[in-house]
Amino acid sequence: MKLVIYGLLLVSSWMLASRSQADDGSRDWPQWRGPHRNGMAAASPVWPSDLKDSSFERQWHVDLQPSYSGPIVAGDRVFVTETREKKTEVVQALSRRTGKSLWTAQWPGALSVPFFAWENGDWIRATPAFDGESLYVAGMRDVLVKLDASTGELRWRVDFVERFKSPLPAFGFVSSPLIDGDSIVVQAGAACVKLKKDDGQTVWRSLADEGGMMGSAFSSPVKAKLAGREQYLVQTRDKLCGVDASTGHELWSQKIEAFRGMNILTPVPIGDSVFTSSYGGKSWLYAVSADATSSAALTVQEQWQNKTQGYMSTPVVIDGHVYLHLRNQRLTCIEIATGKERWISQPFGKYQSFVAQGDRILALDERGDLLLLKANPEKLDLIDQRHISDQPTWAHLAVCGGEIFVRDLKGLTAYRWSQANISP
Repeated sequence: MKLVIYGLLLVSSWMLASRSQADDGSRDWPQWRGPHRNGMAAASPVWPSDLKDSSFERQWHVDLQPSYSGPIVAGDRVFVTETREKKTEVVQALSRRTGKSLWTAQWPGALSVPFFAWENGDWIRATPAFDGESLYVAGMRDVLVKLDASTGELRWRVDFVERFKSPLPAFGFVSSPLIDGDSIVVQAGAACVKLKKDDGQTVWRSLADEGGMMGSAFSSPVKAKLAGREQYLVQTRDKLCGVDASTGHELWSQKIEAFRGMNILTPVPIGDSVFTSSYGGKSWLYAVSADATSSAALTVQEQWQNKTQGYMSTPVVIDGHVYLHLRNQRLTCIEIATGKERWISQPFGKYQSFVAQGDRILALDERGDLLLLKANPEKLDLIDQRHISDQPTWAHLAVCGGEIFVRDLKGLTAYRWSQANISP
């Protein structure tokens, strides 16, 4: 009996600590692109000025089977996904300090992507989300599961194909879930769907059948307040939309040109405007404003466009400038006020996951090369560069509490800024 009580106390204390840290945001990385879904790391501890071994120390590594999901960090745990033997989807909770497995959950799930996407594999892709006590994980076959983060126990499972009779998405469930209060928002079931967190029941379904060619969206939703209205920014395969957070009604929309519907970036809110960029299209800034003829609707107007084409990497915004990775593998800096390209760099990899702190940017490309940049509108300011993986690194970085977690195709590695004093 004493052991049971002690175990419950441990779980309870972990959950309370996780909730506190998730609220604080300084030591956790609870979702796609971090605490605020904007690619920004906490201001403390301050990053060192280089990536040398003395500043950027490897702590541990664990071998895993393939995944493109970014790691989630909460309290003393790191959550990772895998696709094992091309037939089973797996979630593990690992010790943040050692990488030791604490629990494992799994379910049958596999999907073969179209032949022209074989190069990038057909394993689990979306980054999970954590709310302080539960983990929400998207499986390739358009399913969403809720797990108890302390034990891995299944709480509920939603099969969107079954629920909505929607087609199985050709590329799988790619969009990363968004937690909003007592709800969770996903781009799945060939739509944007809001669910109740407690039981997985549907609150509303919006933009149905707007998935474009070959199924559901690549982009991930983000919440913003534009023109005084709380809304979800949702980018489907062919348009950018503002969806009323309470009702799911479409407030405004703008067609976005893209090759084969490859609108992959998460749209970036900037004040009352939204930045996006597409493969085969351009880069745009759209302003959202109240419609003088209707209290319910909003209007959208293009502020500027330029010829640069983003691909898969969602940019970071620092001091009035967008730092973006392009289809042609170059980096660029775009001035938000004018849309002017301040500079375009030499080519790097096909992808960059960006995390920023102050005027510093960490950028990891799919070749395993990590860049440390200074946000500088005048030029590409490369402070340091380090090769950290011989395996492909398509998953998004997690950077929190003085630690950096890198998910490569076959494992997870934890690094630590040497000057950071942390004790998970």
